[in-house]
Formats: sequence, C-alpha cells, structure tokens
Amino acid sequence: MLIKNKIFNHSRREDMQLITDIFLKNRYEIFLVGGAVRDLLLGREVYDFDFATNARPEQVNRLFERTVPTGIRHGTVSVLLNKNSYEITTYRTDGVYSDSRHPDEVCFSQKIEDDLSRRDFTINALAYDLKDQNIIDLFSGLADLEAGVIRTIGKADDRFREDALRMIRACRFSAQLGFFIETETASAIFSNAGLIQNLSNERIRDELIKTVMSVKPSTGFENLRQTGILKIILPELDSGWGVMQNKFHKYDVYYHNLYSLDAVESTDYRMRLAALLHDIGKPNTKKHNSDSEESVFYNHECIGAKIASKILRRLKFSNQDIDYISHLIRYHMFYYTEEWTDGAVRRFIRNVGLENIEALFELRRADRIGNGTKSEECLPISRFKEKIRRILEKDNAFSLKDLQINGKILMAKFSLSPSPLLGNTLKYLLECVLDNQEFNTEEKLLELAAEYLADKKQY
Repeated sequence: MLIKNKIFNHSRREDMQLITDIFLKNRYEIFLVGGAVRDLLLGREVYDFDFATNARPEQVNRLFERTVPTGIRHGTVSVLLNKNSYEITTYRTDGVYSDSRHPDEVCFSQKIEDDLSRRDFTINALAYDLKDQNIIDLFSGLADLEAGVIRTIGKADDRFREDALRMIRACRFSAQLGFFIETETASAIFSNAGLIQNLSNERIRDELIKTVMSVKPSTGFENLRQTGILKIILPELDSGWGVMQNKFHKYDVYYHNLYSLDAVESTDYRMRLAALLHDIGKPNTKKHNSDSEESVFYNHECIGAKIASKILRRLKFSNQDIDYISHLIRYHMFYYTEEWTDGAVRRFIRNVGLENIEALFELRRADRIGNGTKSEECLPISRFKEKIRRILEKDNAFSLKDLQINGKILMAKFSLSPSPLLGNTLKYLLECVLDNQEFNTEEKLLELAAEYLADKKQY
C-alpha cells in the first residue's frame, strides 16, 4: 500500500513506531488520522502527524516523559519526541456548536468511528492503523481523494453551522490540493456564508495565510468570491471584481491581484500578501482620461498601502507584518529610466530600504506576469538591477546611520542642541553623500555642515 511505503521511508518513522508500540503495549488503540493520512496518500510533504486514541488525556500523560497539554479541554496532548511534537487526541464526539465556532461540550469515546464521524471533510476522515497497516475509510474518503473532490461528512449545512471556519477551509483545500468543491458542499457554503461573521479575525487570518501559501492560491480566493465569503472577509479585494483597467492589462483589478499572487515564487507569506493586495487601491482611484480614452489610477499605490494596512490591522497581523507589506505596496510602482543618476538610484535604495530591494523586484515581476500581456521581466528592470548591483559593489552609505558623522559630533563641533536644525543638518549631509559618496568622510562632512549652518544663520 502506498501509505505504508511513505511511512516506512519517512524520517519520523521511528517516532511513529515508538508511539504506536507504547500505546499497544498498554492496551490502547492508536491511529494516525486527518491531514497526515490524506497527504501521505497524495504524496505530499507531511509536517504534522496527528494521532487519535481511546486513551484519556491523563492516561496519555502517564505514558510519556515529556508532554504538553495543548488542548486538554478537547482531549489533545502533545507528545515531545526527538525534538518533534505529535498531537494525540482522545476519541470524542462533539456537542452542539451554539456559536458556530466551538462545541459547547466534548464527550470522550472508546470508538474510532465516533471520532471520524465528527470531522469536516471525507478526505480528512481517514485513519491509518500502523500496526496492521490498514486504512479505515467510513465515508468514501479514498474515492474522493482519487476523484479530487472536497465533500463534507453528512449534511454540509450541519457541518458548516457547527464550525463556520470549515467553509474557508474548503476553499483553502481547493487551492492546496487542486481539488474541486462538490456541488452540494459549495451550495451550502453559499447559503451559510453569513456565519463567517461569528469567527474571530485571528482564525480567518490563519486560514488566509495558508491559502496564499497554496500551490495555486487564486483557486481558493475565487471559490471564496463565488460562495460570497470574500465579500465578508476581504470586501476590499472583492470590490476589484469587474473593475476593468486599460489596454496594458488583460484582466480586471480583482483577477490581476490573484494572478500576481499566483506568480510569486517567494515562500514568505508577507510577500504573497503584498502581491494579493498590491493594487487594492485601484477601485478607489479609477478615473477616465479624456486625452487617452483610457482609465488611469493615479496614486493608487499610496492609497493601496493605506487600505492594506487597514485590512491587515483588522485581521490582527503583527505591526512588523503590516509595515513590511504596506511598504512594498507603497513602492511597487517605481519607474526607472536610463536617465537616473547614481544619486537617484541611491535615493531609491534609501527610500525603499536595502533589505527590501529583492522583495520589491519579486513583487514587480509577479505584477508584470499578473497583467496577462507581458513577459516575465522587461529590459529596463534588468538594467536597473544591474545598476543597483554596481552601486552596491562600491558604495555603502544610504542612510543616516551610514554617515561617518553623527549628531554628537555635530553638537560638540558647532555648539548645537538636540533640535530640528540638528536633524535637518544630518539630512542635508546625507543628501550630499547620496550624490557623491566620496563626501562620506568626517572632515568633508564637517566642512559641508559648516557651510549649511552658516547659510541658515543668515535668515
């Protein structure tokens, strides 16, 4: 059986075998369950191995030296082995989900059948017996895996009313696995989309991150749009649907954002979110240019950065993530020509940040592919990269901290106090160095500072 070979060759095989042996020795059942079984069968990389057992949490704790009560209220204990963590959950049945998020009560069970019956989709309700090397498949999950179908266990309405996050998960799985959502399941998502409002923004955020990190994230977001969920969780992205651009763009704003996201090669979720939201400001800035008879979107990158910041703050992203993503969006519309001087290039590096150059070019490449009419990279961008490379090879001063002088030296030399004048003097010196890197010596900078301050005293 395929799953047997995958486990046999997996680097965690010894851990999984040890866990199984300990449970069986103590006369408990133990099964590998959920996404690990699904992904092993599909030949996908598996990072999280989860188990289900008839042992109670307190009994699991006694079997292993190192455990963590990850979700003890719901019967989950994490077992730590060889720097790896394995979640082991007691078989359970769930009570009523009055808040469309969590069961009001959890009842432990002695039957694996009860545990599998409470799960969301058939492809996630498979259990693997490591001892007998058999798969338990109560809901035709293997057939759905073979057909590439996402289908709920039992009535879709019931599953989504229990936990509304399952609707977003269905769309996410469509992007991760390349599967299609079965008709009745999709219809139930559309009917119950309003329940999404009961979810915390943190849970939505986590699913969105997993979606943008999928093989083809546009599939997931398109399913979110078609089922009405996108209008609830990301109305700003949804508003780009049908907003046509100009002759240089094949797609409307919405699809352009999606296809730009698809084109990102980086595995940094922040980069992918920047691509998804990079033109989020266009619907708010669209105007008709009577001279060219084309639509224009002046300043959309600045407006978009503000909108993206608002979205990310709503979804409880960290301040660092918000600053990074909105910064890339703010500067993604840079326009380089051969007339740019070395000083202009240094100012670009100063404004963007040396640490963000690579990410910005990756966003620009994805943006170009996402418009559907252009090749991967244009000649001016290639030349711009080369010019930056040459400048970086010989230059090293792009910000105030790179100057061979600081505020303390200026205060001591010119009897200055901390003030706007001191700050403006340092900024002036940086501008001089950006134009001519040879000025970046303490002697020359003091000379330039003396001239600047003497000029200021005339007013």
